[in-house]
Amino acid sequence: MRFAIFGDIHANLEALNAVLADAQAHGVTHYVCLGDIVGYAANPGECLEIVRALECPVVQGNHDEQACANDDLAGFNPLAQFAIDWTRQQLSPEQKDWLRAMKLVRQVRDFTIVHATLDTPQRWGYIFNPLDAEASFNYQNTQLCFYGHTHAPRAYVRDSSTTVHSHAFTADSPLPVEAGKKYFVNVGSVGQPRDGDWHASYCLYTPADQSIQLRRLEYEIGAAQDKILSAGLPQRLADRLALGK
Repeated sequence: MRFAIFGDIHANLEALNAVLADAQAHGVTHYVCLGDIVGYAANPGECLEIVRALECPVVQGNHDEQACANDDLAGFNPLAQFAIDWTRQQLSPEQKDWLRAMKLVRQVRDFTIVHATLDTPQRWGYIFNPLDAEASFNYQNTQLCFYGHTHAPRAYVRDSSTTVHSHAFTADSPLPVEAGKKYFVNVGSVGQPRDGDWHASYCLYTPADQSIQLRRLEYEIGAAQDKILSAGLPQRLADRLALGK
């Protein structure tokens, strides 16, 4: 049994296809999506249908929530507002219903998934440091939880003394899951990484050997950028893909 844990696709079809192809090549048997399927890039409907066809556990992200809502976008930056307004026009009522029905937190086998935080998942808070992560650990009932939202891979580990440590998490250093510790793991972003590395990001989790491996992948970034511009979305949304920011 091997899981592909991925999220923050943000309508980037080229990146999603690269991730799924890599997952298949690595013998993945189960898929899990951490939300924000839509927003920012030019293929929201296509990405949504691919994820839905996987019939995998999914949690709702903040862009998913707004894409199926009708209210204003207070709290979103201008780029995100423009992209969400555009995305709302691309999705069918049935697709919006599917997004609307997603849960905020789920348990999958022996691990938990959430888009943002476990303490207040509906508020879409960001976790950037051990202090931010500490509140979620207090609500984590499984040893392992995967999350997204910041678009940057990072693992937070709480030991038996309840001290929370930040753990460097790269494709060159798999993360072992050790007994007596809890793990809150950000898998990065498929479609819009923000850690200075433009390569699509996701994780492989293998329960049999209790290991988590980060994967970073090349994809047809030029095609994704061209689609963003052709759709009339802001130039900045195309440019930032190459910057990883």
